[in-house]
Amino acid sequence: MSLPDLAAVLWRQRDLLERLTYRLECEQLLLAAGRNRWLALATTEVERVLEELRIVEMQRAVVADQVARSVGLAPGATLEELASAAQPPWTGVLIEHRQALITLSAELSAVAETNRHLIEAGARGVDAALRELSDGGGLRSAMGYDARGRTNLVTSAARAGVDRAL
Repeated sequence: MSLPDLAAVLWRQRDLLERLTYRLECEQLLLAAGRNRWLALATTEVERVLEELRIVEMQRAVVADQVARSVGLAPGATLEELASAAQPPWTGVLIEHRQALITLSAELSAVAETNRHLIEAGARGVDAALRELSDGGGLRSAMGYDARGRTNLVTSAARAGVDRAL
């Protein structure tokens, strides 16, 4: 494998990282809008891109180790070390890839952190709603309908329920 092969794998990795950022931002928009219907599909798409990234990462490691040997470095050399050992124009190409990967990683971290906070907030909301529905203690007052369809103030110590037959 050669430096052009490494550059090709790095381009593929960058493309996948950008796709992952896009997919996570789509997921973020769904979470923020409360559009849970598409959340499972969005999560599946994120997982697909992550699987592709795992494969490309293994390819990159293999190609980078071969390039490292060819330029006199030990396997496992960093991209920065490879760039330093490479001849122009590959030095600039590898440095550009390294900087782009650092930038994409920072963007991904920020988007993933925001998504995590949105998911946690949603889970807290669901927990609060479930606690409210299942709380049987104390009297509850609410406007409701009696058996004859008249509206009145209903006070009950019974558990709150949701009529799903509507």
